[in-house]
Amino acid sequence: MGYSETNQHDEEASKIPALPTDAPNDADDVKLRSRDQREALLGEPKCIICGRYGEYICDETDDDVCSLECKQLLLGRIAKSLPPVGGVLQPPKKLPAADECFYVRENDCESGTLSLARDQVELLRKKLEIHVKGDVVAPVLSFASCSLPDKLLHNVEAAGYEMPTPVQMQAIPAALTGNSTLVLAETGSGKSASFLIPIISRCASHRLVFTPDKKPLAMVLTPTRELSIQVEEHAKLLGKGLPFKTALVVGGEAMARQLYRFQQGVELIVGTPGRLVDLLTKHEIDLDNVMTLVLDEVDCMLQRGFRDQVIQIYRALSQPQVLMYSATMSHDLEKMANSLANGVSVISVGKVNSPNKAVKQVAIWVESKQKKQKLFDILLSRQHFKPPAVVYVDSRLGADLLANAIKVATGISANSIHGEKSMKERREIMQSLLVGEVPVVVATGVLGRGVDLLGVRQVIVFDMPNSIKEYIHQIGRASRMGGEGEAIVFVNEESKNVFPDLVDVLKSGGAAVPRELANSRYTTGFFPGGKGSKKRKHR
Repeated sequence: MGYSETNQHDEEASKIPALPTDAPNDADDVKLRSRDQREALLGEPKCIICGRYGEYICDETDDDVCSLECKQLLLGRIAKSLPPVGGVLQPPKKLPAADECFYVRENDCESGTLSLARDQVELLRKKLEIHVKGDVVAPVLSFASCSLPDKLLHNVEAAGYEMPTPVQMQAIPAALTGNSTLVLAETGSGKSASFLIPIISRCASHRLVFTPDKKPLAMVLTPTRELSIQVEEHAKLLGKGLPFKTALVVGGEAMARQLYRFQQGVELIVGTPGRLVDLLTKHEIDLDNVMTLVLDEVDCMLQRGFRDQVIQIYRALSQPQVLMYSATMSHDLEKMANSLANGVSVISVGKVNSPNKAVKQVAIWVESKQKKQKLFDILLSRQHFKPPAVVYVDSRLGADLLANAIKVATGISANSIHGEKSMKERREIMQSLLVGEVPVVVATGVLGRGVDLLGVRQVIVFDMPNSIKEYIHQIGRASRMGGEGEAIVFVNEESKNVFPDLVDVLKSGGAAVPRELANSRYTTGFFPGGKGSKKRKHR
């Protein structure tokens, strides 16, 4: 994408020129996404894709575009209009870049992929806050650049993925190399698709060569049943029409049914560590062909004590590629990564251990006895209640009692969800929330990790968790794929152990810190009469 130019490039010198070192800094200001661009004023050019201000001209088509995102959509449409070659859609022959900072090498176009020029990789990573450690391939700008099967590309588009998110830009090509990788990215950034797309691509390609062999080729482990269910449903959607079947292996449902599904021949197993270990212990299962093992929300697995079970499952496999995904980093996670694979590459997108920037945090100081009434006030306020909403509590009994209290005190329909409820109940409750039948669900941590709560744009942290990392995960449910959301958190001295970290998280998100929290002795470190204490000044 470039500004309008009068100079014609010599066809004999078809090599795409690099940015001149003395060029103005316009390239640094190129809009990445459509939403970053302003609306077009009267008489100004309009983007051919979205109608916003057409600040740039696509040199390939001479059309006005507003951003890199819309340019990629335009070029993608051109690619789809070309005849398929070898089952993969051919991209345009050339993606010029007179003063755009991201462009394509011609030799990559000839091989059927779109790749960034080498001298632009670091600039793109810097813009998107992508940090890598180890041998990591360059990021891509489109799904078509990954040499995916034609049918998979169609499924990706049908699922609503028009342009890869930053984590997908880097993690998908990295996973396709077969190397083991640890991926760190904020909640709601599109991590699930970043490992499912490479898995489906590799499995489908493998089946075309080894058709009679129906042993599992990949496995995804998650810490909760809800997340496993969601990942499997997502995998089915992306793998539709391909030689790709899945098996869900979680507790709460009959093992015989899951075992039967497994024995019919599947490419992907999705499940929780406990049920997988049960299956391995009680039945002879051949996992020798598993090429890829994914540990989703691996930090949560460690916190819940699944480490030994994960190691047991890993040892039943034959040296697979290991892909680990997490929104937070810890010493235990680093240790786990090194114990499972040698030379693990690390991909970090955004700031690790930080809240999702798209979520507006609102901290309210509320004493324990007033929390219920404050919650009722919010739910009864047209200004502050934004259904459907999830309310987080710290116990199963608390979830049941609070859901009932909401119905009695406000007349608003509410359900509770926690680990003691059957899978059938939990699925029905999730469905009622996501389709808008029930505006409020009171949940324990089973909905705090990785679960994609589509349509939910508000969470209320009624009971502050003991871990700031858990808090980051909970408020992340209010935003998926960059959508704006709101998180209201009730704070009092019962959560004093996380005060310093909570203040940092609130400030990093631009949220106001309640006066009681900011001045608390557990935040400032001031303890009257303690060692090194100082006298307060009167003002």
